[in-house]
Amino acid sequence: MNLFLHRVASPIGVILLVTDSQDRVRALDFEDYEPRMRNLLGTHYGHYTLSDASSPSAAEPALQRYFNGQLDALKDIAVATNGTEFQQRVWTALRQIPPARMTTYGKLALQLGEHNGAARAVGSANATNPIAIIVPCHRVVGADGKLTGFAGGLERKAWLLSHERAEVGDPESMRLPGF
Repeated sequence: MNLFLHRVASPIGVILLVTDSQDRVRALDFEDYEPRMRNLLGTHYGHYTLSDASSPSAAEPALQRYFNGQLDALKDIAVATNGTEFQQRVWTALRQIPPARMTTYGKLALQLGEHNGAARAVGSANATNPIAIIVPCHRVVGADGKLTGFAGGLERKAWLLSHERAEVGDPESMRLPGF
């Protein structure tokens, strides 16, 4: 599989955006987590080549619009991922969580028709989500409301949630649980 790497400046660090030949997003991670991203690509796709992109991706301006406050800019970005059927269900459900809203791993499990004990499985699928921000795993928190488990770091998770809540005019935007 031939994949293309785009580097995108953002308020929370350089984003590594990986697309395929059809410009579908295959991964989104942060420059300081590049080894993790490459591991996930290997896990999901086996052998792949990653070349610097020769032209911008359609996802790049959408990401910039998101960071500039247009929170719905990411909803139409084409993504493609490999994963188990359960992982795919979790990742699809993540894209249904509205910006500035949070859910818990347990609630997401119940939404998927699983028992509440499947929260760990949802958390595991969240942890292997290769497309941060666009597949918004940052919107899932622990049962106690605390921020947990964001591969890009909890500071970035807190920033993303604060950004989204501020843009929708949520007065709680600066009082995120756990921070």
